[in-house]
Amino acid sequence: MQDGRKLKILICLLYYVPHRTGLTIHIQRVAEELARRGHEVTVLTARYKLSLPRDDEMYNGVRVVRLWAPPIPISRGMIMPAYPWAAWGLMRQHDVVWISTPMLETALVAVIAKLTRRQVVVTHHGDLILPDGLANRLIRSVMFAMYRFMAKRAARLIAYSHDYADHSYYLQPFRDKVSVIYPPIHMPPPDTQHAQALHAEWSIDGGPVIGFSGRFVEEKRPDLLIRSLEIINQAYPNARIVFAGEYEIPYENTWERHQDIVNIYRDQLIFLGLKNDMQYMADFYAACDVLALTSDSECFALVQVEAMLSGTPVVMTDTPGGRVPVQVTGMGKLAQVGNWRSIGEAIVDVLNNPEQYHRSREFIEQQFSFTETVNRYENHFRKYARPHYD
Repeated sequence: MQDGRKLKILICLLYYVPHRTGLTIHIQRVAEELARRGHEVTVLTARYKLSLPRDDEMYNGVRVVRLWAPPIPISRGMIMPAYPWAAWGLMRQHDVVWISTPMLETALVAVIAKLTRRQVVVTHHGDLILPDGLANRLIRSVMFAMYRFMAKRAARLIAYSHDYADHSYYLQPFRDKVSVIYPPIHMPPPDTQHAQALHAEWSIDGGPVIGFSGRFVEEKRPDLLIRSLEIINQAYPNARIVFAGEYEIPYENTWERHQDIVNIYRDQLIFLGLKNDMQYMADFYAACDVLALTSDSECFALVQVEAMLSGTPVVMTDTPGGRVPVQVTGMGKLAQVGNWRSIGEAIVDVLNNPEQYHRSREFIEQQFSFTETVNRYENHFRKYARPHYD
């Protein structure tokens, strides 16, 4: 196989653009860069909203095939009746298959790939974590069983970091198959004037602005950040937390369950909702004095690096995988998992000593190179692509 060969890469996942999570951003960035390099990239995904185009469309050089999905949700997933036939046909037209886990169709993809003699490369975006309950325990068990079936047959599993791979109950049984590739992180420089205007708008009498970027869901533990204001207010009574991300999530009731704590600190909280404009997000990060991530579990949290690229230090809970950006760069501080007092103390320390946690944009870009990330994905796809004569 020649290194310059242009590949046909099939990506199978449930949600794609315009759905916006760390997973979909990850896939979109790699897919579009591979297409820019001349590869033929196809995404097989769900038409999860009726407003989305039917069947095929081209989006930034990537072919997107959307399958009808009836309104029968299964936790965060859904049923796609046409999936087996569509996957069969598309795999026969492509050289290699790339999937993301957790994913409901993992075992099915493995079977079809075997029948079509295609190799599967898997990026694991984090162990499945759902709220407690009998139904969710059943979902976790079934999903893990299907994942194990697929992982035994996959050519390669990709993790965000060695730290996460060493602690993941999904990845540990297959550690010999795991390669590590940092997520693709691409962030425009912030508009300094707009960032300053946002800070002035959000700040209470010149007090610090604490950012949170992510969904208001149980695993992210936004309630811990809000509770940490009890500690923060002792040093900075005019502090304010600004949340960027969805907060009324259809598949869980975290927002509703935490209305008591939200109402206690309502005057110190701002909820922006989901922001899709990356320039706005760069300005958002730059407007914050510190970004806080308070998750119980985190695969990587690329928003940390986005904030660092925007000049903002981070407080992250000491979770496997999630602590890696802070450890690699030193541009932030780790707090104890599940401990709102520790989170508050870490935020106060960063606010008190901002120069201690400053790193240049160039340094951050060197640690988390977008080009190197896509190069490594490209090399994996070349390695496991079917030969031309197949």
